[in-house]
Amino acid sequence: ADPGAEGGPEAVSPGAAGPEAVSAEKLAEAVASITEEDFYHRIGVLAHDSMGGRNTPSPGLEMAAVWAAEEFASIGLEPGGDEGGFIQRWDYTPRGGSGDQANTVAVPNVVGFLPGSDPELRNEWVVFTAHFDHVSGPADETGDAIYNGADDNASGTAAVMELAEAFAMLPTPPHRSLAFVLVSGEEKGLLGARHFAQGASLPQEAMVADINADMVSMNWPDSIFVFGGEFTTLGATLEGAISDHPEVGISIMENRWPQLPLYRMSDQFAFAQEGIPGIFFFSGLHENLHRPSDELESVDCDKAARVARLMFHFGYEVAQAPDRPRWTEAGEEMLAEMGVGGTP
Repeated sequence: ADPGAEGGPEAVSPGAAGPEAVSAEKLAEAVASITEEDFYHRIGVLAHDSMGGRNTPSPGLEMAAVWAAEEFASIGLEPGGDEGGFIQRWDYTPRGGSGDQANTVAVPNVVGFLPGSDPELRNEWVVFTAHFDHVSGPADETGDAIYNGADDNASGTAAVMELAEAFAMLPTPPHRSLAFVLVSGEEKGLLGARHFAQGASLPQEAMVADINADMVSMNWPDSIFVFGGEFTTLGATLEGAISDHPEVGISIMENRWPQLPLYRMSDQFAFAQEGIPGIFFFSGLHENLHRPSDELESVDCDKAARVARLMFHFGYEVAQAPDRPRWTEAGEEMLAEMGVGGTP
């Protein structure tokens, strides 16, 4: 997609009339559209045996991308991919490959846009990401060789779709523009997210935050882990959203795996590596991870819906705020370790 100068599709000069406020009733209607039933359907499609596990690359990944693009179109998003479509291609070279054309495969991300309503802030973008790829492997003890990836990460993919649908329902979009980005190659090293974060569709300086959903439908029904909040002001914004919306029924748990570099293990980290603040919603490790047993019947769609409702309230606050998120001292230290510049 051609994002235009500085700010993405349909950039508007400062000074135009400001947007109307959205009523609490309309916000509540949008949140109510995020349902357990929708999650059951969407996870069921992505984690169906016919998708073959959605490895990068694979026919199942391509099928999933086509379906996701159709979903974005039906929601009413604007295409953010290549040549006026929703699918964005990036070149994947399998590990051990030479990198020449014979060993490179063009694999899909899926990108949809919802332009913002504020004449100035719409030139800035809040990005919602989830990876829709999974893995392949040997058959388990039952003979099942399809790694369906229901929690990992059909759940996060469904969350981004639900968020897109909810935000598109609002009579007036948020002040900032929103990008809904489903990436492949996460299981190969955050590759699809890195392609997008490096400016494939939007200028890097226009992306103010990445809000990432990776595995949001397992373990404790009323709790979620969030990684990255201490690195930017996104953490304080999330705390405010949780306090303001106890009806969602989701609280933040303390990290149970401090020995693992979990913040660096999902797609928001590809954005952080480019100096873009990122935060990561995660329901935790479990015995079905990267196994054929990660199937629809094992996930908690009610929990996933409530996590997505929290993400909606949080994302709306980020998109409405007069100031873009900023790195904290801890975040600046992390960026300095990586040799990356921080908040402009």
